[in-house]
Amino acid sequence: MSGLAYYLPFIWAFIVILAISIYVILDGFDLGIGMLFAFEKKPEHRDVMINTIAPVWDGNETWMVLGGATLFGVFPGAYSTLLPAFYIPIIIMLGALIFRGVAFEFRIMAHSPGYRTFWNKGFMAGSMLASFCQGCILGGYVQGIHTHDGAFAGGPMDWLTPFSVLCGLSVIIGYALLGTTWLVWRTSDELEAQCRRWSKRLSILMLLCIIAVSCWTPFLHAPYLHHWLAFPNILFGLPVPLLVALFGFMMWHSLDKDHTITPFLCTIGWFLLSLVGLAITIWPYAVPPTLTLWDVASPVPSQLFQLVGTVILLPIITGYSIYSYYLFRGKVTKADGYH
Repeated sequence: MSGLAYYLPFIWAFIVILAISIYVILDGFDLGIGMLFAFEKKPEHRDVMINTIAPVWDGNETWMVLGGATLFGVFPGAYSTLLPAFYIPIIIMLGALIFRGVAFEFRIMAHSPGYRTFWNKGFMAGSMLASFCQGCILGGYVQGIHTHDGAFAGGPMDWLTPFSVLCGLSVIIGYALLGTTWLVWRTSDELEAQCRRWSKRLSILMLLCIIAVSCWTPFLHAPYLHHWLAFPNILFGLPVPLLVALFGFMMWHSLDKDHTITPFLCTIGWFLLSLVGLAITIWPYAVPPTLTLWDVASPVPSQLFQLVGTVILLPIITGYSIYSYYLFRGKVTKADGYH
């Protein structure tokens, strides 16, 4: 295998992981805010919650599109295997995201209390269903895809197992925690105090989910456990639980001390550590536990051609996202509105 053929999949794997990580963080907190509608009953608080994400929420899903397009163009073997394995949860997730987007806009235009209640519930349900499906897809991916001669050879419901359901519930809790800590940062007064209380409860549940998934995952396949115990992987793996505990301590301390952005950053830290643990577990498989990055990668000229376009587009997308969040920074109050 030539140098480019060996190293290009590394570069593209980093780009895919980067896009997925940014999507999880950015779309995670606005999905979490949708689910928090189930607990916040005051209409004026709900409007403030919506207004914290209204200027930026459309751009968050750009990163999911980038990740999917990269998978299609650079790792077609993985795309053609994973898509049929997850047709059902992907279709449900996309439907939930579309309906959620409709509810997001229509709730503002609904003058009747009954219609607004309907769209509020639709926004909440779409957010929760999309989050659960994303977790199930992740769990189904980690537990492995049944393949034969490089093609999907399993059934349409292979993804639905106790482990994937646990991952689905974990993502719901994690996104809700992202939402509450985002609101701690972006709101004030009564709503901020309420979100601090929610954050404490959700952080405990999130920590329990991290522990449960982390203890279960290495025993799904024999190579997974070996990846954690073999040298030098163990050097990367040992700091992970220590950092998880450190972020947990910082989370509670910052919530008690009225810090604003620190709880949100700690939650992001938990998500990134979970992704690091996932990378240690499944590397170098693109379709675990059989197909590696090099098994599913497109030819080198194709990877190079797409890399040129990505090098141009990635800074543009990143710059646009940073500018949007910078432009609409600061606390949001009842007086603010973007519709």
